[in-house]
Amino acid sequence: MKHLRPYSDHSPQYLVTAILSSIGAIAISLAIVAPAALAQVRNPSVYKPTPISSGVDVNDTLTDKDIPTGQKGFARDYILEAQKDERLEITVSSGSFDTVLSLLDVKGDIIAENDDAASDATNSLIFFKVRQSGSYTIRVSSFGGSSGGKFTLKVTKLRVVN
Repeated sequence: MKHLRPYSDHSPQYLVTAILSSIGAIAISLAIVAPAALAQVRNPSVYKPTPISSGVDVNDTLTDKDIPTGQKGFARDYILEAQKDERLEITVSSGSFDTVLSLLDVKGDIIAENDDAASDATNSLIFFKVRQSGSYTIRVSSFGGSSGGKFTLKVTKLRVVN
C-alpha cells in the first residue's frame, strides 16, 4: 500500500518550484491575452476626430504628432454626419505636401479614396453618394510618407439638377 505524504511535507524547494511554475503560466497567459484585449479598446480622451460640416473650409496642419499611418506618414481625421442619398464633394488641397483623401464608414473600412484629382496636381477629390445615414470619417494624409504641412479641407453637399 502506498503512503501519501501530506502537502505540507513537500520540500521547500518543491513548493518554490510549483509556485514559480504557476506564476510563469499566468504571466504567459496574460502576455497572450492582454495585447489582443487592449487593441480592441480606444481611449476616447486620445482619439477625437474633429467634427466637420458641409460648406465650411477647414484650414489645418498635418504634423508628425497626428495619427501614424504605418507607411511613414501621418493622418488627421474628421467626422461628418451625412444623410442617405446626399451627394458630397470632398476636397483637400495643400501647397506643402501631396495629399491623400480617404472616406471611411462607421466600421473603419475605406469606402472611397483619392490621391491626385488631376494628373498634373497633388490635391485630392472624392465625389460620394451616401447610401446610409450616419457618421463618416474623412481622413487627410500625406502620400509617400512626407511630413505634411498646411492644408484646406472642404465638404460640399451637391444638388441634383434636373
